[in-house]
Amino acid sequence: MATGYELPVTREDVRDRYAAAALKVLGKQTGGGCCGSSADAGCCGSAAEADGPLGDLYSDAERAAVPGAAVEASLGCGNPLMVADLHAGETVLDLGSGGGIDVLLSARRVGPTGKAYGLDMTDEMLDLARRNAAEAGATNVEFLRGHIEDIPLPAGSVDVVISNCVINLSTDKPAVFASTFAVLKPGGRIGVSDVVADDDLTPQERAERGDWVGCIAGALSFAEYERGLTAAGFVDVEITPTHEAAAGMHSAIVRARKPQA
Repeated sequence: MATGYELPVTREDVRDRYAAAALKVLGKQTGGGCCGSSADAGCCGSAAEADGPLGDLYSDAERAAVPGAAVEASLGCGNPLMVADLHAGETVLDLGSGGGIDVLLSARRVGPTGKAYGLDMTDEMLDLARRNAAEAGATNVEFLRGHIEDIPLPAGSVDVVISNCVINLSTDKPAVFASTFAVLKPGGRIGVSDVVADDDLTPQERAERGDWVGCIAGALSFAEYERGLTAAGFVDVEITPTHEAAAGMHSAIVRARKPQA
């Protein structure tokens, strides 16, 4: 899935932006994050303006079920739990877990016999997430430091992978898809929210609609996303746009499944 142009940012640029977002929640810094200074052209779109940083992406009950800092630190473009269809006893992994809102909500759904992992590369976000988990009294969660391109979990150990407006930030999306496929059990599934571009937009046109760490420029097109998941081995790929984040750029629900062995 070569783009034919030089990537405008590094992994460190993304880490710095999200570290700033965590520090903002902790009251140590201002600015940062996908819904920060670039929100007018970022992945959160009009939903971010509707009712605070999450708009109407999470229900009142979901917000009430987690610490306020987890809500405040959420920088996503959707609610992957609406499509993940989690069941008691399952193991779920959140790629780019940030302040931990989706991990904590997942942990409640899979119950004490299940497990919810969060993976993030940003120390500040991990510190915040672990603090939120302790405040919530969550005992079936674990936050891991690492990269979504090389997930630090055993092969075939996860039932469901979720993610909220993070895969688009990766500069090596084929590696993300391959690593996700590897850690899923046979028959496992993904249910992620992400930003996806119309097929007729060039990489340069995507870049014009927002900066990379603001969630726009790094987005794959619908066709590129489907090809990437299929190439990694996924089947039953579905990509459904939910709302427009910028002209020709959409927050979308992405579903796919790993075949049974």
